[in-house]
Amino acid sequence: MAEITITTKDEFEEKVINSDQPVLVDFWAQWCPPCRMMSPVLAKIAEDMEGKVVIAKINVEESRDNAEMAAKYGVQGIPNMQIFKKGKVVQELVGLQSEQFVRAELEKLL
Repeated sequence: MAEITITTKDEFEEKVINSDQPVLVDFWAQWCPPCRMMSPVLAKIAEDMEGKVVIAKINVEESRDNAEMAAKYGVQGIPNMQIFKKGKVVQELVGLQSEQFVRAELEKLL
């Protein structure tokens, strides 16, 4: 399970909140150039760290559930990446980030 897409609150609960592994949730939108630049970076991290962390993508404009989840977690700008561990947000990364920085933040939680 390298990279997953979340489209409902139930999926979020199941795959993020109840995950045994750290989960980086990427709140993004198609029209956002920095979001599109982060996508291949996160895909590479997901592939390299498969089995250790989960990368979950939430398109904030795709559904009402997605917009509500973004609001619930205080997302005001995108890209916004929040790292969850044991159901709680432990780190928030806002804006375009380097692969090395994101990877280092995830490795701290392993």
